[in-house]
Amino acid sequence: MYTIVTGACGFIGANLVKGLNAIGIDNVIAVDNLSNADKFRNIVDCELADYLDKQEFLDLITQGYFDGNVNAILHQGACSDTMETNGRYMMENNYRYSATLLDHCLDQEVPFLYASSASVYGGGSVFRESREFETPLNVYGYSKFLFDQRVRRRLPDASSPVSGFRYFNVYGPREQHKGRMASVAYHFFNQFRSEGRVKLFEGFDGYADGEQRRDFVFVDDVVKVNLHFLEHPQSGIFNLGTGRAQSYNEIAVATINACQAVGGTEASSLEDLRAQGRIEYMAFPEVLKGKYQSFTQADSTLLRAAGYRGEFATVEQGVAAYVKQLTHF
Repeated sequence: MYTIVTGACGFIGANLVKGLNAIGIDNVIAVDNLSNADKFRNIVDCELADYLDKQEFLDLITQGYFDGNVNAILHQGACSDTMETNGRYMMENNYRYSATLLDHCLDQEVPFLYASSASVYGGGSVFRESREFETPLNVYGYSKFLFDQRVRRRLPDASSPVSGFRYFNVYGPREQHKGRMASVAYHFFNQFRSEGRVKLFEGFDGYADGEQRRDFVFVDDVVKVNLHFLEHPQSGIFNLGTGRAQSYNEIAVATINACQAVGGTEASSLEDLRAQGRIEYMAFPEVLKGKYQSFTQADSTLLRAAGYRGEFATVEQGVAAYVKQLTHF
């Protein structure tokens, strides 16, 4: 019996494969599209039963090849570029692909755990898993929203557990291939190492310079939640965030201090780093206006009610661990 992870060479997918290995699950089929060949590096240290290209996997699924041979599918495969403007491509990769796997899992009574996104909430201020708060700002968010709606329609008659996780701003190891879509922690680390400074957006949308706030989630916590639901199945759509909104200033300070700690330098305050020119601000991009979430903070009520009791790392804790990994990469 196989455990299948789609998007297995990507950021969260690769961390999930490593997490499965850590609890003794090695009979893993990794599914991905390696058109970006460098993503293979993310699973070099993972144990796999097989690797399948996404299209080959879909063909085998529809032909019934995996019928009766799957323990669970952890579906992370998607286009994650929130700036992608090709709606047809986005819907094919994020909606139709997911729908095919959902139908298969319900038909075969196989647990289905999948990646949704906090982008479904758009520019709203309430982040609760309820239709009235879901107003996506771009086609990426819409593709995730539409699939969540499909899941909601299927859940009342579902023959096996279906768990959707609305990821907030995830950061951590194995994201280096993501380019512009990598986390701000990753970009801040590289900026500081190359230029000795970090650049943030100026104030916009009622927020002061660098004070836009997000729910930043360390990828290790994402893995822990997925594994909890794999071992303790529950159906539903759940926010996966810390429940804390922290500012970009805070993540910049945490990144710089973590970098300085590697060299034995003491931590500095935001005020000191501004005065030293190590934190600077740039104009808010016109292209992002009206398409940007200036504030996110997960409502964790449903996640906790489902039995998850784990503590989530703060930005300071998660970034410190991440920078250590990046420094020794």
